[in-house]
Amino acid sequence: MATEGHKYIFVLGGVMSGVGKGIASSSMGLILKQRGFEVNLVKIDPYLNVDAGTMNPTEHGEVFVLRSGLETDQDMGNYERFLGRDLGSQDYMTSGMVYQSVIARERALQYGGKCIEAIPHVRDEILERIKAAASHNGSQISVIEIGGTVGDFQNALFIEAARVLRLQHPDDVRFVMVSYLPVPGTLGEMKTKPTQTAVRDLNSYGVQPDFIIARSKNSMDEKRKEKLAIWCNVRPDHIISAPDVESIYDVPMNFEKDNLGDLLLGALSLPKDTPADFSEWSDFVARTKVEGPEVTIGIVGKYFDTGDFVLSDAYLSVIEALKFSGAELKVKPKIEWVNAKDIEKAGNADMLAKYDGILVPGGFGETGIEGKIMAAKYARENKIPYFGICYGMHMLVIEYARTALGLTEAHTVEINKETPYPVVDVMPEQKTLIAEGKFGGTMRLGVYDAKLTEGSIAREAYGEGVVEERHRHRYEINPEYVPQLTEAGLVFSGTSPDGVLMEIAELPKDKHPFYLGCQFHPELQARPLSPHPLFTAFLKAAGER
Repeated sequence: MATEGHKYIFVLGGVMSGVGKGIASSSMGLILKQRGFEVNLVKIDPYLNVDAGTMNPTEHGEVFVLRSGLETDQDMGNYERFLGRDLGSQDYMTSGMVYQSVIARERALQYGGKCIEAIPHVRDEILERIKAAASHNGSQISVIEIGGTVGDFQNALFIEAARVLRLQHPDDVRFVMVSYLPVPGTLGEMKTKPTQTAVRDLNSYGVQPDFIIARSKNSMDEKRKEKLAIWCNVRPDHIISAPDVESIYDVPMNFEKDNLGDLLLGALSLPKDTPADFSEWSDFVARTKVEGPEVTIGIVGKYFDTGDFVLSDAYLSVIEALKFSGAELKVKPKIEWVNAKDIEKAGNADMLAKYDGILVPGGFGETGIEGKIMAAKYARENKIPYFGICYGMHMLVIEYARTALGLTEAHTVEINKETPYPVVDVMPEQKTLIAEGKFGGTMRLGVYDAKLTEGSIAREAYGEGVVEERHRHRYEINPEYVPQLTEAGLVFSGTSPDGVLMEIAELPKDKHPFYLGCQFHPELQARPLSPHPLFTAFLKAAGER
């Protein structure tokens, strides 16, 4: 369990979700880290899914895979990017995880024949998980985001657990509400009433917020700060204005303008001796805004039918990884979305001619697959830098088998189980799981080593011979076809240490400026202050085009 004196900051949503609790939590984590404290960030999701792996990206956004292999909410990606370090499985929980654990204990007679109820048993399981997350990595402060809003019925047990923790440790637990202040167009005036109502909802659980982070289009004026302070019983200087900003990476420094770091430390009775050093972070943010050369990247994907507001979430880590490498190279990646179904409908990929680079990200299912294969072929034949991630690597290999080997019916068994040339096949250990209908949390997940070939683009990009990368897939390049593909000129420049699994495929530089696919998901390890080398190499090649 957590060490005595560990501090907890709970972050809750008021009025509506999706207004930046994750970024606010990430920013507080970074501020406290820069003040010299060991900080842990924890996400609580109230849904009954055991993990995020079975949810549709068009509805929930991308699935972020931790080093351990746990499939989590995309907020965990922001946490890792802001903190600049890996988080563990203890740092994420869902209602499904909690209930599954309680039921498993009950089935094993670990409750000694008691009647199992939401309170105290489910609540206490939540508390144990919160304390376990606090203790596993030597952190001093936990910032814990509870997903959704205080008005969500499914959040009641999590708020109750937080209330009890504060009762147990009154000096060590603080509450921050992130609430939206609308400015109705017909009125043109910022309204505080919805936030007042949200605070009263939280009060009904026996919880009083210590801070309010006021999200809105514009900065909050002093008059409304005073109004909120009186009606919500929160100190005026504990109401932090959080207007819309150009970049999420501006948020920590904006918070510091309102002295949020000092205020949080004061509220937790922690020393304020160490000033925050944001020099590296500020330099990164400045580089993202430099008017450098523009590099146009076409992302050929499938999650398009529900609108751009979902699309960006479905490929969030890919977008951020491009930004980080762009900042390092001092170029501006201009991302354009290309629906793979539009390429299929056109019967050719000529619409890709305008791009400096083409990226095919991960995904599942047959929607738009022939369009993605056509994109890989177009990039190869026209020497446009191509970067295929997971599914995008499969498209590269299928296209090469069809064209270079003449295996016109080559395919992945994920889409065509009867293909005579299964160049992409299900992993042997996955076949039984699929047959038994076991899909949740059963893919090849988490960190695995890859051994790189000397003289390859991948080896040059990484600058080392063995690398660790995160995976999320069931299907692999079929080893039976590797000799033929290699003979035809495709280089498998990254493999598992035993040489059985193909991790990276590429064409040599004398054949193509950058034509590379990887089985893993490099975007999951890209960070603002340490961009991923493959994204940087791809963007560099695209910039030279």
